[in-house]
Amino acid sequence: MEYSEVLYELYKVILDRKSNPKEGSYTNYLIDKGIDKILKKVGEEASETIIAAKNNDKNETIYEICDFMYHLSVLMEEMDITWDEVFGELAKRELKESNLKNFNTKGKI
Repeated sequence: MEYSEVLYELYKVILDRKSNPKEGSYTNYLIDKGIDKILKKVGEEASETIIAAKNNDKNETIYEICDFMYHLSVLMEEMDITWDEVFGELAKRELKESNLKNFNTKGKI
């Protein structure tokens, strides 16, 4: 499975939880609590990622990045943002960056 497919699958699970709530689901808990709770969790997970990285703990950093990405995915669903939109924006930025690099290096060795 491609890496981007993992993100799409995660997003599909979150969408499914919203359409078909399951008792005891953490995703449903976040959705039910609303945007403020989701934002709080995104902030917490971002902080935990920073702390793990600052402690130079690769495994813990990977773990926290996964938590952060999950909570970002819940936020995306709450705001009706898709991975296609995010990847599209990244592609536009890459194109701009690539063009800027080419412009700045013309005629230089």
